[in-house]
Amino acid sequence: METNEGKIEPSLRLSLFVILSIITILFLGILLFNVDLHVLLIIALSFSCIVSYRLGYNFDELTEGMKKSISEIMPAMMIFILIGVIISSWISSGTVPAIIYYGLQFLNPSLFLPIGLVLCSVTSLAIGTYWGTVGTIGIALMGMGNGLGIPAPITAGMIISGAYFGDKMSPISDTTNLAAAASGSDLYDHIKSMAYTTIPSYIIALIIYALIGLKYSKGAVNREEIDLLIKTLGSNFNMNPIVFLPMVILFTLNIKRVPAVPAMIIGSATAVIIAVIVQDSYINQVIYSINYGYSGNTGVELVDKLLNRGGIQSMMWTFSLAFIAISLGGVLEHVGYLRTLIGSFIHKIHSPGLLSIIVILSTTIGSAAMGEVYLSIILNGNLYKDEFKNKGLKPSMLSRYLEEGGTLTQVFIPWSTGGAFVASTLGVGTFEYAPYALLNYINPIVSIIFSFLGIFVLWESRPMEKMINLNKSESIQF
Repeated sequence: METNEGKIEPSLRLSLFVILSIITILFLGILLFNVDLHVLLIIALSFSCIVSYRLGYNFDELTEGMKKSISEIMPAMMIFILIGVIISSWISSGTVPAIIYYGLQFLNPSLFLPIGLVLCSVTSLAIGTYWGTVGTIGIALMGMGNGLGIPAPITAGMIISGAYFGDKMSPISDTTNLAAAASGSDLYDHIKSMAYTTIPSYIIALIIYALIGLKYSKGAVNREEIDLLIKTLGSNFNMNPIVFLPMVILFTLNIKRVPAVPAMIIGSATAVIIAVIVQDSYINQVIYSINYGYSGNTGVELVDKLLNRGGIQSMMWTFSLAFIAISLGGVLEHVGYLRTLIGSFIHKIHSPGLLSIIVILSTTIGSAAMGEVYLSIILNGNLYKDEFKNKGLKPSMLSRYLEEGGTLTQVFIPWSTGGAFVASTLGVGTFEYAPYALLNYINPIVSIIFSFLGIFVLWESRPMEKMINLNKSESIQF
């Protein structure tokens, strides 16, 4: 079948072949040959271009598809860079060290799990990444939990829940910005949409952790490692409460819905000023760390591992991965493989509940197949973006499902980058901590239930709702 432009419309069979081939390239390359994901994406991009050439598309036309997708997601790409700036400048200013310094002093045996959950959540909200939280404060909490006699899988599950909550809800998180951009949603609309299902899930998890913690309330804290952390941080940074100002300013600007880029720049600039005035840092040293990351030498390995991170260059891996993945998604969307594949069945779905299951499952399966959540979020965002618009649902509904099926569930996939990192860093197997990572599976379940009940379903217009009323007595045909 030819289009008006003389191009051949991809058939369902060809579209399925292309998508499955790309997944196979990534799956086999990662698991069997341990090939870098960037190289695999370039191979997949080249493959999709070759197939598209047979449909009548030349390279210039395919490049236009790539450029269109990249231009749409460029604000999120800029935020990737600023995430590195925020992390390094907030460490230099003492903001991140102060969060850990004061948080550790409030821990006690009976409230270790709920307080640890909140501490991990605040840390991830501040730095925008579960990687930094798990690899730093998470390691410290594992030692504390062991001292209290709390089984390692329970402590690990609590750390994961808190770290992923902050990562998911932070405006400076890479996955948060990716999901918003891939779905066409405004960043703050996306965060607000997630809050409807994430906050109830978080409260449930917090209560359960508190109940579990009561069982271990008679334990005694091993203060040696905690005291070492507190003493080292206190001797290397001025813990004047003014160091929290960059975080307060950023959160205030977020609440006032100031665009993310200027808000992050203001938050970073404030941190640089505080680093120079309060922490007595040299301005050229702080500027250097903005590009290459904070680098300090406290003499304590755990503290150095905790703090030596951030910088623009630290985000280049994610930036380049997203750039290639978006180019691939642009070709798949421009030629019509995604429209053909999704269009073959999605028009038969007349329930937000069924949509939630389909998107959450396909994003999870994408992460499992490709071993990487970034690409799964981008591709699934491209797959469903137009359909959600046609059904009258806000883009923030799609972005919510993308995070619940991608960001939260990746930690349950042992071979994914997130799952492998968490398991190796915390020293607990994936299937051991999985039952105790409460938020990561409670949140998707709550979201699906809410969608079926029509709770917090966000409509742009109501064509789908009308269709539900017209077809409420009909069964769904797949």
